[in-house]
Amino acid sequence: SFDKANRTSLSSFRGPGIEEGITMLEAIREEFGLPITTDFHTPEQIAGYGYRVDIIQIPAFLCRQTDMLIEAGKTGKIVNIKKAQFLNAEKMQFAVDKVKSTGNDQVWLTERGTLFGPSELVVDFRNIQKLAALTDHVVMDCTHSAQETQSNDGTTGGNRAYVPYFAKTAKLWGANAFFIETHPNPDQGLSDGPNMLKLADLENLVKDLL
Repeated sequence: SFDKANRTSLSSFRGPGIEEGITMLEAIREEFGLPITTDFHTPEQIAGYGYRVDIIQIPAFLCRQTDMLIEAGKTGKIVNIKKAQFLNAEKMQFAVDKVKSTGNDQVWLTERGTLFGPSELVVDFRNIQKLAALTDHVVMDCTHSAQETQSNDGTTGGNRAYVPYFAKTAKLWGANAFFIETHPNPDQGLSDGPNMLKLADLENLVKDLL
């Protein structure tokens, strides 16, 4: 993301900002021929910059925000909506309907875990089939689902050891895309280090999923 607007602590790194961040993503698309995506956090950001990416991602905490979903739909781009940790899968029908009300049928849904009590995440893999009933494209967020949120020091923990298991299990349940954050040295990463997959481990996991 160009801006990590929902970091726990005010002092946490937020990213390079919208212009620099999207410019960096555009350079990746140009060099490698890959489609690019990023979170957006306000309808105004989508209106001003959504045309520059291939897939507009709606963060989990914002998946009920009507103005966000409508503005995303109006771009005509693919809209990937992350299911909130506090919603059941069936409730995502209403988010899908909001995007499709604009005439845009390109809606993806992402599973990223469900709150178990106030601070734990669990993955109910049945959600993949439930989300598949609402859309043609279900994404498994393998790294955010590995977060552990019980820390009181202003950071979010996690366990990257779960990531390959989440990915492989999600494939068995019918997921057709995988969201995996990676870093050469996750423990030195500026965001989500504990649950990021080591870059050296990514290639083998991708091969397992193909």
